[in-house]
Amino acid sequence: MTHSLIGADRTTHVKIVAVALVSAIVLVMVGITARVAESDTASARLQAEGPVLKAGKPATFTTRDGTTIR
Repeated sequence: MTHSLIGADRTTHVKIVAVALVSAIVLVMVGITARVAESDTASARLQAEGPVLKAGKPATFTTRDGTTIR
């Protein structure tokens, strides 16, 4: 048994990659399933204040900066 990755064989490297992959999957799954507890005070802070802006007619803006190289 060697304690160095430099002299390790292919099987050791595959094991290390497998452990890293499983760890990354577990970390992602924990992050996905983690949820913030909802409470009534949290929704009270999300109220918008100020004037309401209404959308006008759609507009398209284009600019051409620089020269064309052909």
